[in-house]
Amino acid sequence: MTTLSLGLAAMLVAACTVSGACAAATAAGPPRPGPFSARYEVVWKGVNVGTASLELTVDATGRYTYVSRNNARGLARMAFPGEITQVSQFTFEAGAVRPATYRADDGTDKQERDVSLSFDWTARRVRGTAEKRPVDVELRPGAQDGMSVQIALINELLQGRSPAGFWLIDKDELKEYEYVAEGKARIRTTLGELDTVIYSSRRPGSNRLTRVWYAPTLGYMPVQAERVRADRIEWSMRVTRASRKPD
Repeated sequence: MTTLSLGLAAMLVAACTVSGACAAATAAGPPRPGPFSARYEVVWKGVNVGTASLELTVDATGRYTYVSRNNARGLARMAFPGEITQVSQFTFEAGAVRPATYRADDGTDKQERDVSLSFDWTARRVRGTAEKRPVDVELRPGAQDGMSVQIALINELLQGRSPAGFWLIDKDELKEYEYVAEGKARIRTTLGELDTVIYSSRRPGSNRLTRVWYAPTLGYMPVQAERVRADRIEWSMRVTRASRKPD
């Protein structure tokens, strides 16, 4: 793959690592991330190269489904002509996000980059396939998939906690990510001027981090993000549209 296609892949996947949700207060306990839809523009080296849309829904049984749909634009469509999707299903157990299944599709007919995982919390294993390789990994308490981790972070913020990190299943490995609160900022968006809190995340020892601006008045919806490697911005993204849906 070319540098551009690798960069776009990172952007579109990372666009899925930030989610938007307004708080849904329940009679049974503290507020949780509620159903929503949001759309973001993705910029690579000053050029708008794609969009990311996110949707969170919940059914009558209390199972949540979180879906991302990512589409390249312009010349980037040569590398990514199809829609890249990720789908996570999860529930809330003892106030925390517990993933059940995770699926990722790169938008092509081939399966070399697809991922399909199932979480067995009784056996404490996550099993499935990732890029045609078998997965059978021991789960740590609170472990998340590549989509549910975003909702887990927002859930922590809604409950007044500042998360220090999460364990994340990445393809066929369980990896630790650190989270750091970097302060506050007021930014301009298509939704208006918003006060935000800023969090960055990275693997321990890595020179690459993702920085996200969350809006407390919108239930800690992320409204801006960027990926930085060695103090250089690789890509950025910003919300263009968002809406809250009935529970």
